[in-house]
Amino acid sequence: MTRIVAGFAGSLVLRVPRTGTRPTSDRVREALFSGLEARDALDGARVLDLYAGSGALGLEAASRGAREVVLVERAVPAAAVCRSNAGIVERAAPRGTELRIRVAAQSVHAFLAGDRGSYDVAFLDPPYEVGDAELADELAALVPRLVDGAVVMVERSARSAEPTWPAGLELDRRKAYGDTVVWWAVAGSPDDDPEPDDAGEPAS
Repeated sequence: MTRIVAGFAGSLVLRVPRTGTRPTSDRVREALFSGLEARDALDGARVLDLYAGSGALGLEAASRGAREVVLVERAVPAAAVCRSNAGIVERAAPRGTELRIRVAAQSVHAFLAGDRGSYDVAFLDPPYEVGDAELADELAALVPRLVDGAVVMVERSARSAEPTWPAGLELDRRKAYGDTVVWWAVAGSPDDDPEPDDAGEPAS
């Protein structure tokens, strides 16, 4: 059973697609969102949930203060579940809450090729069949959609290799939870790195 962990929709049960998805456990979700809240990354955030499955990650963000959430899910049955779950969360929102949830029923590749939004937080939880090269291409396509300082989280099997980070994304941390590993990266211009001093020595 998958449920919203905390926020205004905390404890609400979400539907889960019957097949083809790998839901993030409550333990991993709580760890992810504790880290995001420690960074004050959710309040008013624009959130992108790629390979959304049930939409649990994006909807957890909505429950905890995000103002805009986009759930991207190619599989038609799973996209229908995302819409149903989005409705559950929207109905639970307190009166006057500024919240917009949208479901994009298309592939991650197609979505990123056509989208013009800007995002503060992005989740990627690709299915096992998505290979390293495909994931690298999608991360590169994601970078132009991220604001400076945006947080990107990639969830994969602990047996998977570290993602290839494109220019504009820098690895921040790696956290393992049993058979699952989550890679955190932060977006920023490649030109933001400080220049070395004239002597080539580290600044004191």
